[in-house]
Amino acid sequence: MFKTHNGVTDSDTHLRPMARTPALATVSGSATRATNLYDQLRTDLLDGALAPGSKLAIEALCECYATSQTPLREALSRLVADGLVEKLEQRGFAVTGISADDLTEITQTRCWLEEIALRESIAARGTAWEEALVLAHHRLARTPRSLSDERFQDNPDWEPLHRAFHHALIAGCGSRWLLSFCDQLADQHQRYRRLSAPRAFTKRGVKSEHQQLVDAAIAGRADDAVVLLRAHYQRTAKIILDDPSLFPRKAA
Repeated sequence: MFKTHNGVTDSDTHLRPMARTPALATVSGSATRATNLYDQLRTDLLDGALAPGSKLAIEALCECYATSQTPLREALSRLVADGLVEKLEQRGFAVTGISADDLTEITQTRCWLEEIALRESIAARGTAWEEALVLAHHRLARTPRSLSDERFQDNPDWEPLHRAFHHALIAGCGSRWLLSFCDQLADQHQRYRRLSAPRAFTKRGVKSEHQQLVDAAIAGRADDAVVLLRAHYQRTAKIILDDPSLFPRKAA
């Protein structure tokens, strides 16, 4: 079963403010519908409302998202280019699956690219970058991860602020291409994190990790900031990889 943005469920069809893939050439009305669908689907994919590996039945999606097949297929094609959806040979579309190897590769690649972006941002640091980073951190730090202290209850306000904070860290690198690649990897990482958020919530001192990152970056300590950032992402990956509900351990 899955739940879409409007609460409709279906057993067979088990997002970043701007799209990184261009809209396909079409009339403006259809392009607008395709873009809106892209945004809605992307949000549901990143939030985990559309389960990894599940088939995306066109007819069911048309009903759930109140649309027709043409803009829906255009939106799905753009999501294929983003790596969030897979095109099945002669069998339509499916949500991109997950695996331990994939998460390990995503984490390592993200560490490589964001190290470059972070070092460049710190080297070029100025008042505007520092102020944007401090503000992004302040907004994140004052927003609770969970709506409940007793058990994990996802706070929908937290994730956008978390993404904005990590983007602010590297936003001064001076390369829109590098930032675009980093954003795409952050999307992929987010899919995994959302699946294991309740487990991770009890095991992390995320506020402290974020504060240490800000302190090192603002002070211009690039080597320390890189070490902290890599450890931050690797801790996340380890918690997810150790989650038996996602990746059952093989019997010895």
